[in-house]
Parts: sequence; C-alpha cells; structure tokens
Amino acid sequence: MSPAATFSALLRGLPPPRGRRLLVAAARAHSTAGGSRARGGLPRFHSPTLPSSKASARFIRCPLLGCSTRIAFQGDVVRIQGDEFWHMTRVLRLGINDRVELFDGAGGLVEGSIQKVDKGGSDVKLLEDARLIAPDGIQWHVYAAFGTLKGGRADWLVEKCTELGACSVTPLLTERCHTVAENRVDRLQRLVLAAVKQCQRIHGMLLNPPIQIADLQTVVSQSKLAFLASAESPPLLSTLPKSCNEESGLLIVGPEGDFTEEEVNVLKAAGAVPVGLGPCRLRVETATISLLSALMLWSDVHRQETLKRR
Repeated sequence: MSPAATFSALLRGLPPPRGRRLLVAAARAHSTAGGSRARGGLPRFHSPTLPSSKASARFIRCPLLGCSTRIAFQGDVVRIQGDEFWHMTRVLRLGINDRVELFDGAGGLVEGSIQKVDKGGSDVKLLEDARLIAPDGIQWHVYAAFGTLKGGRADWLVEKCTELGACSVTPLLTERCHTVAENRVDRLQRLVLAAVKQCQRIHGMLLNPPIQIADLQTVVSQSKLAFLASAESPPLLSTLPKSCNEESGLLIVGPEGDFTEEEVNVLKAAGAVPVGLGPCRLRVETATISLLSALMLWSDVHRQETLKRR
C-alpha cells in the first residue's frame, strides 16, 4: 500500500490492511486469554462484607486492623448490588460463570464466579476460602489543609493519595483554612473507592473527619515519624533516617498561604520534623503528592531491604 493511500486510510479512521490484520489477531488473542486470566488479573469488585452466608462464616481477630473481620469460605454466595453491580454488568458486561475477585477494603480477598444476575444484583459464588492480607510497609497518614481548594483540586489530591498508597487522608483545619464543605464528603468517598479499584489496592484508604491543629498536636506527639512540609527547611532526603522500624508515619501539609508561625512552632514542639520540597513554591496538592511520593518510595526501599535480610 502506498504512503499516500496509507495516510488517506488513517484520515478515514481505518487502519491500513496490515494494521487491520494485526488488530484482528490481537483481538483474538485477547479473547482467548480472557477465559483463563491469571490470578490477580480478574475484574475486582468491592463487597463490604465477606461473605453474606452466615452458615459457614466465622469471625477472626486481626491484630493489625484492631477489629474482628468476617472470613468467607468456599461455596458461600455474596450479593453484589448498587454501583458495583452496574459496573460489573453494564460497564464490563460480565455474566453467568465469569470469574471475578471480591475485596472488602480491610484486607479480605477472594475469587468467585457469577452464578446469577437479575434486576437487583448479581450473586457471586466463592471458589476458595477468602484470604486476609495484612498491610505491608509503613502506613502513611496524610494531614493536609485542602478545604479551600477549588476547581477539583481537592478531588485530585484525595484520588492521588489513594493511588499512591496512603493509609488515610484527614482534612486539616488551620487559621487560614478553617472549614471544609460537607457536601464534598460523599463525592470524595466515591473517588476513593474508584481509585482503590483502579490501582488494585486490597486495603481501602480512610477519609477521616477534619481535625484541628490542637488535636493534631496530640497525634504528632504520639508518633516517632512525622514530617511537616515547610519552606526553607532542610531537604526531605537529607532528613530521612537510614533505618526505620516504625509501622506508621505522618505527613503534614499546610494551606494556601502556609501555616502561621505559631502553628509551625506548635507542630515542631510536638515532634514534627520540618522538611523542604525543593526551591519552587508548591500548591497544596502538589506539595502533598510530592511528599507522599518520596516517602512511599523511601519506605518501599526500606521494606525490600528488610525482606532481603530475612
């Protein structure tokens, strides 16, 4: 096919003949692989409880989560409804006998097969005993004063914190950011769930109620790993410890206009370590994601080194 004809075909939205053959072959390969997808590649859906059957369920105590968690057993049936049902049947067009994974957001994960679909929901039969997967690595808790952000910037901050693996996000109320709109909560919760599924997280991310500086001071004083984003402070990488045995840590980011001097002094006195994020002035959401990204990468390296020593 001549270059002119190829270009003309592209303009019409049609791939050239060879490209069409390649696309068809790829589609066939994808269709063939779909029936025997490797574990971990199955569509994953959220179910608040595992399972719905009381006959074969029991509760175990999870020391890491500090709560009792219901564990499912093979043969149980879980009912999927609401937005997850819509996504399963209308978006992904899954039907009878299609295999899926269910997770409860607290570490519970199980594989199942769709057995029934009706107007109200789908019944998923579990094909194995559910597993309880413990959180891995340092659990980072984000405290950010994003209540005054506009234009979807707060949504972006929460979504990216979820994707990066933050354990929780808490809106921080300060002198220059003293309120958070209540009508945002439901939307942010939906964003969190969508991001959890998109990035294949097993554990959900908590979106906590807003907290005042005075209350955060108490939280910081109880943590041995707390970083405060602050202009003209030592670079973050120069302040990170060479080794760390802590299970959790805090990162704190102020509002547009930054913390007041008094607020910074209060947090420093409680034990927060001021860290710099480079020479440029950053927006609230940029500073939060920059700090979280760096700390997640650092803690991941530490986790890998710990595994090698075992």
